[in-house]
Amino acid sequence: GDKLSLILAPIVAAAGVPVPMISGRGLGHTGGTLDKLESIPGFQVDVSLDRYREILRRQQMVMVGQTEEIAPADKRLYALRDVTATVECIPLIAASIMSKKLAEGIDALVLDVKTGSGAFMTSLDDAKTLAHTLVQIGESFGKRTIAYITRMDEPLGRTIGNWLEVEESIDCLRGDGPEDVMEISHLLAGTMIFLGGKAASVEEGMAVSQEMIQSGRAFEKWVDLVQEQGGDIGVIREPARMGQAPYAREVLAQESGFVASVDGYSLGMASLELGAGRMAKEDRIDMLAGIRIHKKVGDAVEKGEPLFTLYTSGAERKLAADATNHALPARPSDRQGGAASASTRKEMETDRQRAEEYEQRAEEYFQKAEAWIGRGVNIGSARPERKTSVFMRVDAEGESEF
Repeated sequence: GDKLSLILAPIVAAAGVPVPMISGRGLGHTGGTLDKLESIPGFQVDVSLDRYREILRRQQMVMVGQTEEIAPADKRLYALRDVTATVECIPLIAASIMSKKLAEGIDALVLDVKTGSGAFMTSLDDAKTLAHTLVQIGESFGKRTIAYITRMDEPLGRTIGNWLEVEESIDCLRGDGPEDVMEISHLLAGTMIFLGGKAASVEEGMAVSQEMIQSGRAFEKWVDLVQEQGGDIGVIREPARMGQAPYAREVLAQESGFVASVDGYSLGMASLELGAGRMAKEDRIDMLAGIRIHKKVGDAVEKGEPLFTLYTSGAERKLAADATNHALPARPSDRQGGAASASTRKEMETDRQRAEEYEQRAEEYFQKAEAWIGRGVNIGSARPERKTSVFMRVDAEGESEF
């Protein structure tokens, strides 16, 4: 659900509330805001403290990662949690989140605590514990803090990946986002606008949030921020310019019926197998890899209809960071015509071998991803009831159900 940060910050900043954000990278089967930002060519997430303050002053928002000046200990602990089986440890989660939030220089804080198979907190009880812990820390530092516990059984929206989710966030800022993403986005943004003093209530703040989208102000604020932090605004205005991963495969329904359940963890692991996340701390990410979701829980589906499309660049994990701008080896037929010299024939042979290696890896990645999806998607004969996206609100007064 970290794609929400890319939507919330421009909405709230456009409404006149400063939004400083210090984010992290992907952990386990979940994605990371920084990884998504870095899928935008040129976008700089590592900045000095002075530059951080300058961007915030100029744009009313800033999105960066931990540095040697900003939450330096968390930068090290964050990376270690992923390889020490402590990703789901509530005290470490709370320390990581709140160290960054308090370092941002905030006056108030709105938190989205997710629960379900696709979240760190798979049980509602654990999510409540984490939410209360975060709120208590925030309030003890004099920051008004509100947390919402939201559902994450199936993936939010219709994409999983880095650039794929950036592209989806652009759709949202242009007013064409998936309903489940926009529902939570307007709730969180409306609460931020309320706490920022630009609305008299959360409901009024949600109306302001909707106006920021409809007027185009939120999207233009996002363009300004990307340009300020060195990103290519051309791909923001025209996402198709980024292209897509060179290898794609559809996953088809094996029977007709209704999508009964989609396990968020399984799809997260599938995207990891495709190269969208890290298997090990030193792994780099294929920014174009991921999953496009064609059918959500409750949707009708016919046998043979696409459920998902999988994408990968087929790159080695140690090379995957270059995959966004890395062209696949030229086919022999792409080489200059005419009689080939010995050196050209050797290059052609090398190209052929490299192309075969990419194709073999892509096939391996697809097979592993499909195995995860096979375990995580169920088709039933009856349409399941729609579940609420938001369970409850937690603040200094306690908790209240939606």
